[in-house]
Amino acid sequence: MTTYSDLQLDALRELANIGSGQAAASLSSLLGKPTDISVPTAAALPLADAVAVAGQPDEERHGILVPIIGDMQAAVVLLVPDEDAQTLCSVYGLDPHSDDGRSMLQEVGNILGTSYINVLAQMTGMALEPAPPQVVHDMLGAILASVLMGRGEDLEVALVLDSDLTVEGEECSMSFLLLPESGGVEDLLARLGL
Repeated sequence: MTTYSDLQLDALRELANIGSGQAAASLSSLLGKPTDISVPTAAALPLADAVAVAGQPDEERHGILVPIIGDMQAAVVLLVPDEDAQTLCSVYGLDPHSDDGRSMLQEVGNILGTSYINVLAQMTGMALEPAPPQVVHDMLGAILASVLMGRGEDLEVALVLDSDLTVEGEECSMSFLLLPESGGVEDLLARLGL
């Protein structure tokens, strides 16, 4: 089992906080509402443990997948519980299960994922770019099985960032997973000098 020091986890959490700050500014512009994002929890966990932290397999989630291409093959997965997706979409009076609601969630995931990927690229010197996001609503287990299909054998550790999003006083929780292929977290830490 891979373990990381408090210093290494603090560095990964700081990356997430910087990305969240940039994402909050972009989301404020998109939504036209004051927006804040905090990342109270950051952990690098074996894949099975990371999946367990995200919730129970039979719980419904809205999943937004942002693949990463470039120097590190990885994916960012944003998992939003149904009630929090409804809160988020209510800003525009949308149903998260409608086409417009899914488009809004896709754009929110695109902003969050892209902000984080840009921070990773800036702070590590890696050439990283986001691919177009995909959004799906399903059971958590089904979403992650789909995401991991074709990646599982090379994916040992996931970075889990539990995040709190506040839009004009309305709170939404979400899980943010960075799923790098084998050795990705170690490569990130090495480039940060840790």
